[in-house]
Amino acid sequence: MRADRLVSLVLLLRRHGQLSADTLARELEVSTRTVLRDIEALSTAGVPVYAERGRHGGFALLPGFRTELTGLNHEEALALLIAGSRRGAQAFGLGSALASAMLKVVDALPESYRETASDAAERLLIDPETDLLSRRLDAEELPDTIVSEVRRAVLAGHKLRIHYAAVDQSPAWRTVDPIGLVTVRGQGYLLATRSGADRTYRLSRVVAAEALAEPAQRPDRVDLDRAWQERSARFRAGGDLVTVRVLVDPARREELVGTAVVVHREEADDDGRLRLEVAFQDRRHAEWAMWQLAANAEVVAPQWLRTTLRDRAAAIAARYAVSSER
Repeated sequence: MRADRLVSLVLLLRRHGQLSADTLARELEVSTRTVLRDIEALSTAGVPVYAERGRHGGFALLPGFRTELTGLNHEEALALLIAGSRRGAQAFGLGSALASAMLKVVDALPESYRETASDAAERLLIDPETDLLSRRLDAEELPDTIVSEVRRAVLAGHKLRIHYAAVDQSPAWRTVDPIGLVTVRGQGYLLATRSGADRTYRLSRVVAAEALAEPAQRPDRVDLDRAWQERSARFRAGGDLVTVRVLVDPARREELVGTAVVVHREEADDDGRLRLEVAFQDRRHAEWAMWQLAANAEVVAPQWLRTTLRDRAAAIAARYAVSSER
């Protein structure tokens, strides 16, 4: 909304001093012409913004001008700044809103706190894009129009119509009663009910969404954390999972456990390896996970997975048995 953009423009000028129209347009994700109109609107409203002409010119506020944002202490502002580094806002289509909120948080601090809070926030990192082994976290890029419509239905308590592409199925329309949104390791999920039955939808598989005017059939209050735990438990116990018994080198245990959907059983084996019973999402997931462990793991069961890995290894060995002339 324009009012929010005007506030963000003022806060940008307060924080950085003088900025060019091009820089303001880039920060606010609007055109330069829109910035010039906003500057004119601010001046008309009595905000003391002025222009510096010339090659290094731009817009600035008269010294001493402050907005009326108060009530946050140093620890509260720091907590918000740290929270702002998380990717959940991106998963729910709130990235631009978060950036605007962070400007307001910084501007709300007393002068003596502002620099120390920003410096402290720079020294704490939550959920980076890669781990120590340079494995990227698969954060999803979701269309803002779809996520905004889903979020609108969730917060307003209205029914939601989604065009959803389930795994190995063509997209189909369905009407659901949305309960809440959850983000896990960069993946966004919609918790809902359909005809009274619990349903969990991956946001990246929603092709289109439409918030309806009809009120959703759902409780007035919800414990979203508990609901997610219950659904996760049901998913891990589902009949579609593939259970694998495996012997693994203790040094690769964390990698195996981190890849599996659930660990059913674990014990030490006589030869120094660990004997685990784990479950994967499907056959392809199980094959991929065990192949990554190479000779550091041995599948005990099922037999089809042992055969698949053996044949795959034999094919690789045969390919490299012949010298390359290229």
